[in-house]
Amino acid sequence: MQDFKHIQAWQRAHALGIAIHRLTRSFTRAGYAHLRSQLEKSADSMSETIVEGCGADSNKEFARFLDMSIKSANETEGRLLKARDLGLIPHEVWQKHSAETVEIRKMTFGYRKKVLESARDEVVSDPKPSGKPRKTGRTRSKRSDT
Repeated sequence: MQDFKHIQAWQRAHALGIAIHRLTRSFTRAGYAHLRSQLEKSADSMSETIVEGCGADSNKEFARFLDMSIKSANETEGRLLKARDLGLIPHEVWQKHSAETVEIRKMTFGYRKKVLESARDEVVSDPKPSGKPRKTGRTRSKRSDT
């Protein structure tokens, strides 16, 4: 189990999510509520998925959550671009948030790679079979392989 507060990618994704919430307050034009919601959700998902993954049972499972966070970064980047192209955010603001999103994605990808490398080193202890048949509560049907 990991402490998400010590993961740099989480720290930066959390800060970006807050910045995006502040940014989208200015989406006052009618018809952009859906884009605002999607952008906020994808930005929040970058950090929240890392938090969720910190409770994973294995490094391999944690890496899967990091992969989802990377995908949320892709989604955030695309929605920031759409907001820029619709004239909802100035180019300079888009550039700042987009660059931070890309950097967080790179950090998360690098961290995922390290987590997967350590997953290969995880040893799963499997108790030796005792020679006694297992009781599973189910009866086995006999099968003929002809």
